Amino acid sequence: MSNHANRTGKAGGLYARRPDIFPRAVDGFYRRLKWAVMAATLAVYYVTPWIRWDRGPYAPNQAVLVDLANRRFYFFAIEIWPHEFYYVAGLLVMAGIGLFLLTATVGRAWCGYACPQTVWTDLFLHIERMIDGDRNAQMRLRNAPLSVTKVAKRVSKHSAWLAVGVLTGGAWIFYFADAPTLLRAFVTGTAAPVAYSTVALLTATTYVFGGWMREQVCIYMCPWPRIQSAMLDERSLIVTYKDWRGEPRSHGIKRTEGVPTGDCIDCNACVQVCPTGIDIRNGPQLACITCALCIDACDDMMARIGRPRGLIDYATFEDCEEERKGAPPVPIRRTILRSRTFLYFGGWAAIGIAMAIMLGARTRLDLSVGQERNPLYVQLSDGSVRNAYTVKVRNMETRPRPVRISIEGLPGALVWDSLSEESTAAQSLTLTVAPDQVERRRLYVRAPRTGPQPADFRFRVTALDPQGGGDDDAARFDRPETLR
Repeated sequence: MSNHANRTGKAGGLYARRPDIFPRAVDGFYRRLKWAVMAATLAVYYVTPWIRWDRGPYAPNQAVLVDLANRRFYFFAIEIWPHEFYYVAGLLVMAGIGLFLLTATVGRAWCGYACPQTVWTDLFLHIERMIDGDRNAQMRLRNAPLSVTKVAKRVSKHSAWLAVGVLTGGAWIFYFADAPTLLRAFVTGTAAPVAYSTVALLTATTYVFGGWMREQVCIYMCPWPRIQSAMLDERSLIVTYKDWRGEPRSHGIKRTEGVPTGDCIDCNACVQVCPTGIDIRNGPQLACITCALCIDACDDMMARIGRPRGLIDYATFEDCEEERKGAPPVPIRRTILRSRTFLYFGGWAAIGIAMAIMLGARTRLDLSVGQERNPLYVQLSDGSVRNAYTVKVRNMETRPRPVRISIEGLPGALVWDSLSEESTAAQSLTLTVAPDQVERRRLYVRAPRTGPQPADFRFRVTALDPQGGGDDDAARFDRPETLR
């Protein structure tokens, strides 16, 4: 076979065939931790759309809702309007810094425990084990000739995977509409076509990514491992094999007399449980998601042969060098508490505190004004000047609010709207804004001409229902305008 064939794994081919990976089931601290994280994340994803939150009779009662039709985002007691999208941007920045913080402290723990690809792949692997059996049974089934039993297991497994995909896509659409109402419409076939197409798309992606591609998504498609690799340093926690303790390997429990051997007996348990199929003993690798299942497998084997745990463990490069020289293992807490993690945490907390203060101080009434440009102004027969403006009053409360719009800085000015006659003009205008809505009115302002230069003035809106006496209800907003 040529050198080219050796490199590619197949004579005349460009790429090596992806080997089938059948991770073996394992029990231990990190496996139980993964169980807990998987249960928590799946529960949050599937249950959240069904949580109710009373916002009064004028607003939806779904706790978490992305209302695209009305351009609102509800998160329990918080309501985000389109002009407040900077809160969403702040959350995305916090998520990014949070990933940096997590990487600086515990390496790729996000990839190993909480990433959606990891969670759903882990779920699919458990379904596969329930139907096909553990690693050895799956390998036997793969090599077995076609039979009724094999076809039945294949159909059962892929049907279960598709069911999980449907549930995943179904749960996603419930975040964008009232969940009970949408469920009834979806089942009866009266939901919008976009709901069915979204479920179909997410079913397909979940089935393909979680059932077929699995580790290939992490290795080839996801950019985060490349970014994380650049962020790791000598004091970042990673899953590592302590070769100074394990080498040379004894290739079994029985050790040759007079030949020095390490603790590793080359049982390959760490390789068999790895969901990406790597050998951690070859050193840090891009495909390692630090799920730590190899630690559980190795600790179990060390306990069986009477050797201390930790041949494969969470450690840093600095700690490994110290331990290689004979120092005792370093507690994880000393690795986490360092200046870099405090810096990331400080930035993350500062953004969160600033957003919380802004949320607490924001007002629930807003005003925007735009002058009509055709015509720019009208000079009346008595010498006074009239301008037209489009005024939008935004009521961000879940109750109707009476408000007063007045003119400041323009003596003798009168205002009225397009729904009334000019004879009703007054120094202010009172109207009621519906709950959680924007009231749009065309207003006219008339005032005596003060000279050849345009006169500047301000619109001001004042809420007339100071319920509870809070500053929010009594807030006033003004906007400078010009009378020509």
